[in-house]
Amino acid sequence: MTWNLWWQFGPWRERQGAILATIRQEQPDIVCLQEVFEQEGGLNQAAWIAEELGLYVVHTEGPWYDGISFGNAILSRWPLISSQEHRLPQVDGLPGHRRAITAEIDTPYGRWWVVSTHLDHKFDASATRLGQCEALCSIVDSLRRDPENESPVLMAGDFNAVPDSDEIRMLTGRKEPAIAGLVFTDAWEVAGEGDGFTWRRDNPYIAETTWPNRRLDYVFVSWPRPKPMGNPVRAWLAGCEAVDGVQPSDHAALVVDLQMISL
Repeated sequence: MTWNLWWQFGPWRERQGAILATIRQEQPDIVCLQEVFEQEGGLNQAAWIAEELGLYVVHTEGPWYDGISFGNAILSRWPLISSQEHRLPQVDGLPGHRRAITAEIDTPYGRWWVVSTHLDHKFDASATRLGQCEALCSIVDSLRRDPENESPVLMAGDFNAVPDSDEIRMLTGRKEPAIAGLVFTDAWEVAGEGDGFTWRRDNPYIAETTWPNRRLDYVFVSWPRPKPMGNPVRAWLAGCEAVDGVQPSDHAALVVDLQMISL
């Protein structure tokens, strides 16, 4: 599952119960979260969700705005072996405030690397996102040892880019890849039904936005990989409806069932 939780925007206190209820209902084994917050001396949102659901957790340590962090997290039903935080580049190549976090997870099906990330949001920032995707490819490539025979890398998050953008086309092999021999399967494209919009005009929080309906959130699986390990089996949206009268987030969550073993 991947979900942008909309930081402390809108009625954020009221939204916490709706967020927790939605994740609990889906019962994901692995959760990638974006726009999670930690208050200095106060609530750590990712840690709270993990404690409530009995999951392991790791999260980024920044950036911080007036004593509140704005980050990404990975939650897992299975133990986390190691993790690392990475700063993604700005358009000039210098480290920016956007981040990715990686975690190696000790699943019953072997060790799987997972990446949770969140790219630049500006409508006209395709060049920035392209550089950030190139950096992500370098990160994923560094995690792979024997891609033809070992578990693939899962990469999920809010990419703030539509499927036919240059940055997503590079990841999915529709244009020259950033790393030779590394592209990604887009889970929704394989196993989802319908448009898969995660930025939806029927969400009351974005009723006045200028952006159209868009598919911005993805679960990617690295390729090559052992067949059929990592193949998407089913993909669907969650968090589209209010819970007890409260809309959980400005994004819908994306949930995916993956084939975890090689037959």
